Amino acid sequence: MRILHVFRTPVGGLFRHVRDLARGQQAAGHDVGILCDSTTGGETATRLLASVETYCSLGVKRIPISRLPGFGDLSAARLTRTHAAAIGPHIIHCHGAKGGLYGRIAARRLGIVSVYTPHGGSLHYRWGSPAGAIFLSAERLLARIGSGLHFVCRFEHDSFDRLIGIGGKPNAVIHNGLWPEEFAGVAIEPDAADVLFIGDMRLLKGVDVLLRALALCKKERPVTACLVGDGPDLDRFKALNAELGLAGAVRFPGRLSATEAFRRGHLLVMPSLAESFPYVVLEAGAAGVPMIASNVGGIPEVLGADQLVPPGNAEALAARLTSCLDNPSGLASSAAAARDRIRQDFGAAQMVEGVLALYRLLLAG
Repeated sequence: MRILHVFRTPVGGLFRHVRDLARGQQAAGHDVGILCDSTTGGETATRLLASVETYCSLGVKRIPISRLPGFGDLSAARLTRTHAAAIGPHIIHCHGAKGGLYGRIAARRLGIVSVYTPHGGSLHYRWGSPAGAIFLSAERLLARIGSGLHFVCRFEHDSFDRLIGIGGKPNAVIHNGLWPEEFAGVAIEPDAADVLFIGDMRLLKGVDVLLRALALCKKERPVTACLVGDGPDLDRFKALNAELGLAGAVRFPGRLSATEAFRRGHLLVMPSLAESFPYVVLEAGAAGVPMIASNVGGIPEVLGADQLVPPGNAEALAARLTSCLDNPSGLASSAAAARDRIRQDFGAAQMVEGVLALYRLLLAG
């Protein structure tokens, strides 16, 4: 097969997913190409795309793709169609809202089979908001022209069906997965913090909830934290951290690789208000890192009830943090169980074969 993956941002979990598909599809003997945005990601995106070029016999093409709707979409859609016509894929796999827009239109114009994977994206909006009405209306219109749908978790499938409607379109839930080498453990640093956060510094990730929970914990016991990441609300969180009297207990080291970040804390906390199916849950579990997370999105499809907390509730999170930190043997046991389950049920090879099976089904149809 000749496969073209179309998406916007060449960083983050969506790109990780595409990279893994490209790696597995190339290893299975298929020709793979990538088309993505040229204006975001900076040096990180350049480095990551260079690392995936070895899997892409159809090349890596970058064009300007804006995050929000605008007149630039007309040009980007035309460039996508032109590139697809030049390399002649059998299937276009569209990722995220913008990839879904350009890829499905190009596939329709060229008579090519297409698969759309939302990766959350527009599904985080609601029909009652002005922005939600725009994005979801576009999703509903585009759903009429795509060939099939791939969802990275059951939550994404159910959200799409509720907000957009799947109808009778061929679809499959195929979870993200990890490669065998990712199950190596990590050595925790001697001065590691009690609590670790990894992610974008924005309100959706619940960082303010975590800080308020840490302040509550501090009233009962000493507690330290390392909050890894960067983003638009970082200064706001630093100000809240000082306001809550946590300045000496919380560190903000900026962006780090997941492997390096895992060494900096004993308990990973994901206090997100909304998620789709975050890779960091799989990566931390594979590394044997204990964790607790909000009961949102596809996270409950990986973690057990003892590792979940209600989103947006600082009091409940503080109580769970205190309980976990006071029971290190229980933390270790929970981490071992999660690691075994991820190794068994969330392999990258399983993911790649599942997606290829969906391609074959659509091409045969």
